[in-house]
Amino acid sequence: MSVFHEVRFPFSVSVGASGGPERRTGIVPLVSGREQRNTPWADSRRRYDAGPGVRSLSDTHTLIAFYEARRGPLHGFRFRDPFDNRSAAPDQAPDPSDQLIGTGDGTATQFQLVKHYESGGEAWTRTITKPVEGSVRLAVDGEETLDFTLDPANGLVTLVDPPTAGQAVTAGFAFDVPVRFASERLDLALDEPGAASALSIPLIEIRP
Repeated sequence: MSVFHEVRFPFSVSVGASGGPERRTGIVPLVSGREQRNTPWADSRRRYDAGPGVRSLSDTHTLIAFYEARRGPLHGFRFRDPFDNRSAAPDQAPDPSDQLIGTGDGTATQFQLVKHYESGGEAWTRTITKPVEGSVRLAVDGEETLDFTLDPANGLVTLVDPPTAGQAVTAGFAFDVPVRFASERLDLALDEPGAASALSIPLIEIRP
């Protein structure tokens, strides 16, 4: 039975990884030359290749141990996206005002961490399920608060007191992506004594 392992893919091996979001779109060409486009996916899904990070026998040793402990693709794990891993821009530290995660109604105390992506008047909201412990900062009505608890396995924050109606609840945080190995084998190569490489180490996001 598959379970999720709350461990992060080795950073030394992930340096040099490539990848990003994927979206599925059905495109139907019409007789007129125009197209009809639609998507069965409400959310994007991320894919990565960590192969470029393998450079030495020490890297392969770390990778094989990690792969075997996850039973290959069976169990999920955390991966630090090298391009998109925080509520703020890549060169900025998370701030408690970064992302609106909810509005108080006088009763609710629990809120889901999310990240909003906006461009050209359009927006998409991503559910964040794997925040990095110790990185989450929370504010209610613009005032930072420490009176909350975090469920790092699901990205839920619970305030001690419910925000009053209309108060904005915002958060800043770093986060990982829940992924699994996308292949049932590792393709490794010994390039020269002490030097090794991997043809490919595909990883795919696990959707919540």
